[in-house]
Amino acid sequence: MPTLSNSIRFRGLHNWLSNSSWAMVGYVSVSAFIVYSCMYGFRKPYTVSTYSNQYFLGISYKVCLVIAQVLGYMCSKFYGIRFIAAMLPSKRANYILLFVSTAWLSLCLFAIIPAPYNIICMFINGLPLGMVFGLVFGYLEGRKTTEIMGAFLATSFIFASGLAKTVGKWLLLHVHVSDNWMPFVAGLFFIIPLCLAVWMLQQTPPPTATDIAERTSRKPMNNIERKAFLRQFGWAITPVVIAYVFFTIVRDFCEDFANELWIETGYQNNAVIFAQTSTIISLLVLVVIGSFFLVKNNYKAFTYAHYLVIIGIAIAAFSTFLLNQNIITTMVWMLFSVTGVYLAYLPFNCLYFERMLSTYKISGNVGFVMYIADAFGYLGTVAVLIIKEFIIIKHSWVYFFSMLFYVAAAAGIVLLLITLNIHKQLFNKFSENLSILQ
Repeated sequence: MPTLSNSIRFRGLHNWLSNSSWAMVGYVSVSAFIVYSCMYGFRKPYTVSTYSNQYFLGISYKVCLVIAQVLGYMCSKFYGIRFIAAMLPSKRANYILLFVSTAWLSLCLFAIIPAPYNIICMFINGLPLGMVFGLVFGYLEGRKTTEIMGAFLATSFIFASGLAKTVGKWLLLHVHVSDNWMPFVAGLFFIIPLCLAVWMLQQTPPPTATDIAERTSRKPMNNIERKAFLRQFGWAITPVVIAYVFFTIVRDFCEDFANELWIETGYQNNAVIFAQTSTIISLLVLVVIGSFFLVKNNYKAFTYAHYLVIIGIAIAAFSTFLLNQNIITTMVWMLFSVTGVYLAYLPFNCLYFERMLSTYKISGNVGFVMYIADAFGYLGTVAVLIIKEFIIIKHSWVYFFSMLFYVAAAAGIVLLLITLNIHKQLFNKFSENLSILQ
């Protein structure tokens, strides 16, 4: 009897979500937001520890930890190009729980194994977590409301990072947990809501016939299909992948070294600064990206996504210029610059490639092309981390962040304009061929 009642309840939930599009949007948005927010609780808390006066092979111990985790994350993204592209929907939930559990176990080993040998644990931590985004987004893509749900998922990057750091900082300042044990203990706050939200997410019904008509069907891609996609669109996505590398580098530095920047600017004892700023930024980005669902024409939305990215990175550069001229404060600068960075970065995670597949009527999945961009993005992050330690003369964190914003803006704007022109030509040819077939 318990099994029967559970079956009825699940079927009732499935029917409710299937019959009410807005109920499904709210349900799936919240579920995905919680899952990915909780994932950050196993990835980011350690970044609020400074690990002062610790070095390994001449490199700051914290930088070694960041490099190790990003290397793991990067390897995960490269492997995920095939793994996520071929993922069966029925296996997503189990893999999310398996990957997060593996990452949490690595944090326990990080606390037990003495430094610097525990650096390898951060590599292991990043390796499974890099798969989670593709698994979660698989529940959202290919729907007429994907932008709304995707915006909630994408803004969890910002909110969750601040929340994870706030929990970590609170454990350090008020519970006096050691730097090494803090990341594992922080995971205790996130494991139960993660399991509940994964179960909720697994109840998501598949896209409807209307969704498929508007956005094309989304299915696993085999090796032949992946190669065919690259032959057709490889030259079109190359400039945007290069731009995304720059945006990923800036975004990762904002994530991993925000604590050092706030300490440098006088906020060293403020545990809630991360959650305060990330909440404001999340709401702003959520409204902007979520509003794209109002644009029904896929090609128009795809074109507007290019302009959004350009405007976002331009905001980051202009606010940096105002700070350097002493016109705005550090707090205002961080709010505007990081908001701009996320307006440039997040569309690729929930909007850009979604509308690209819909524009060209591709029956594949976003995970494949998204993981290509992510893999090279994190490769760029590792390169800059190493270059900063060995080649560039060390300046203040404000100076270093300023240079990152300027370079990313200059490169990103040029590359997006090139990409926009390429897609105008591609779409004209696609429209001509479609007219001939009809």
